[in-house]
Amino acid sequence: MSIPDYQTLMLPVLETLGDGKEWPVSGLRDALAKRLGLTEQERQILIPSGRQTLFNTRCGWAKTYLAKAGLLEPVRRGVYRISARGCAVLAERLPRIDVSVLARFPEFEDFISRSESEETPGGPVSSAAVTSSESKATATAPLSETPQEVLERAHAQIRRELESEVLAAVRAANFRFFERLVVELLVKMGYGGSLKDAGRAIGRTGDDGLDGVIKEDHLGLDAIYVQAKHWAGTVGRPHVQNFAGSLEGVRGRKGVFITTSSFSGEAREYVSRIEKKIVLIDGLQLAAL
Repeated sequence: MSIPDYQTLMLPVLETLGDGKEWPVSGLRDALAKRLGLTEQERQILIPSGRQTLFNTRCGWAKTYLAKAGLLEPVRRGVYRISARGCAVLAERLPRIDVSVLARFPEFEDFISRSESEETPGGPVSSAAVTSSESKATATAPLSETPQEVLERAHAQIRRELESEVLAAVRAANFRFFERLVVELLVKMGYGGSLKDAGRAIGRTGDDGLDGVIKEDHLGLDAIYVQAKHWAGTVGRPHVQNFAGSLEGVRGRKGVFITTSSFSGEAREYVSRIEKKIVLIDGLQLAAL
């Protein structure tokens, strides 16, 4: 089954704590997952940032909102129990508990009116805010996403748009610009030693299908050979195979093939089978990096 949104989880959370016992958050999550019939794979689905699981995040927001409305009360860090108010709401046998129900209580109204929340399911933060406009939107229309998910999705969309613009600019530029870009990127990622050293290494020869060689680390304990292709066509297996052959000619063991376009499936399958370590970076990954 799909993971319920955080408002749909509010009633199951309250019902689970309705036994009056003290519940650690981890135990609450396990009980809810069992009640909802979630598989372990479903529980491991991540939110866009990849830092937390979707299920834990939604459970956390459901618990936080219930606590802010006074339906739950903290016993100690990470442990909660139902309050007298929570028992009274549970006794109403409502078919659903969401922010429209929580809005009855002044404590919750105070919480959503603040410009910045003092706590989130993941702990104290300085920038994660629950604004009154977000809360009002939540109250007027059931949302499947927590405020955190909304912010992360918006951030991911902005990043995708920026990456698209970056890639278009790189493709429109000439090869020399692309060459300098590759140099600076690799240095920023910790390869090549100094920018001056890397600048001398990349684009130095162009012989034997190699555009240059850089240090793997600042001490130069190993070498990484680089091929940079600034073009629009798909890079196929023959190009990658030629690059691998060029590595053999210089006794190289590691290589990075960077292109502004894309690699064919055959090219990627080829590098997965050979002994040499060759990393393929296509235009989309280049823009992301």
